[in-house]
Amino acid sequence: MSMLKNDTLIRALLRQPTRYTPIWIMRQAGRYLPEYNQTRARAGSFLALCKNPDFSTEVTLQPLSRFALDAAILFSDILTIPDAMGLGLYFVEGEGPRFERPLREEWEIRNLFVPDPDQHLRYVLDAVAQIRRALSNQVPLIGFSGSPFTLACYMIEGRASADFRLVKTMLYQRPDLLHHVLDINCRAVTAYLNAQIDAGAQAVMIFDSWGGALSAAAYREFSLAYMQRIISALQREQGDTRIPSIVFTKGGGLWLEDIAAIGCDAIGLDWTVDIGTARKRVGNAVALQGNLDPAVLFASPQTIRTQAQQVLNAFGHGNGHVFNLGHGISQFTPPDNVAALVEAVHELSMALH
Repeated sequence: MSMLKNDTLIRALLRQPTRYTPIWIMRQAGRYLPEYNQTRARAGSFLALCKNPDFSTEVTLQPLSRFALDAAILFSDILTIPDAMGLGLYFVEGEGPRFERPLREEWEIRNLFVPDPDQHLRYVLDAVAQIRRALSNQVPLIGFSGSPFTLACYMIEGRASADFRLVKTMLYQRPDLLHHVLDINCRAVTAYLNAQIDAGAQAVMIFDSWGGALSAAAYREFSLAYMQRIISALQREQGDTRIPSIVFTKGGGLWLEDIAAIGCDAIGLDWTVDIGTARKRVGNAVALQGNLDPAVLFASPQTIRTQAQQVLNAFGHGNGHVFNLGHGISQFTPPDNVAALVEAVHELSMALH
């Protein structure tokens, strides 16, 4: 770890002692930053931004030059894998991602292949390597992927969905087909995350954005089981350095014990969970990441400070807490309020370590 000038995040994820509670923010490089919007305009589109390592590096670093964050997170999208599988990712302004060729027929599902990251996702790996060089070991770089189930939701629905009717119909009517999609996705995500680690990612996170839409039994069978497979196949070390893993199921607060049992180093919590209760439930099995309601950042700096203190106090004394929001930051957040949050967390958490 000694090569990192600030290894607070890595230490916290591994539940080692830290001087203060580290903080980074989901979607920290995003539309709430005017400089991000300028770079995106230069790139021409969101996808062009993702697929150009120079732009990707530029926007990854923007929040770090503004705020004293304890980590950088690769600027990319969770849907790079299905895009590399040939489903035709595109974005509709104001409506988010769509696929030109969602999985509708059995033959399409049987034809799915595991993309070779070195070949089909080279632009992501180039971005990881370039960001690592640009960071020059100031803070760690987090790599990430969507979960097999979350990717399957987009691949089958063709877009974000309110009720997941198509994917859930397949889940109950043709579980064999959904398991086939999930198996391919699982192998793809494992290869992709390991390639990111080889390229320089120092921690990795799995975003299971839609796992919370499942019943308890379906969650275990169709989401958690595949994340467990990924975690067990991840590279745990690069040289003599541990590479921690974080699993975040939005809406997964009911299943924390199950998530903690799959072997990840940390669990991301959404804002509906009391982090102190979560800590009692998982004991010393994992670190916890979260979990301020992102909407708190619309309030005054004083309120932000008070709310941050509440999350810190709820976790309590000791190690193993990475401060974050309970979901991605809103594009309508005033940047000054993010500065207030980062400052508050660093200052107020000292007393708890």
